[in-house]
Amino acid sequence: MDEALLRKFQRELSAGTVSLALLAVVAAAAEPMYGYQIAKRLESLDGVLSGKQSALYPVLRNLEAGGLLESFVEPSMSGPPRRYYRITAAGRAALADWSAAWRATRDSVDTVLKGKTA
Repeated sequence: MDEALLRKFQRELSAGTVSLALLAVVAAAAEPMYGYQIAKRLESLDGVLSGKQSALYPVLRNLEAGGLLESFVEPSMSGPPRRYYRITAAGRAALADWSAAWRATRDSVDTVLKGKTA
């Protein structure tokens, strides 16, 4: 197996799924979350970020720029101020749409893969 091709495939596959997973994690939270909390939550869900926490912050900024998340900064007793994120109404609508698109894509690909292995 060509490891470089596998890594390339995994990078391409994760590009869109990270945004979906981020929205889902923030939407499920009872309170706003800061970046490190979000990263740890994603990692606990079987490695969506694959140990690349730095990739999280540009995605968070893009989601905020798109109006899907909003943020605020609060001082921290244990270090620099923390930026907290919460999902917006537009973010909840996008999460519903993206989740449906994900399920449709997953089901379609699963159907093709099952057909090839049968």
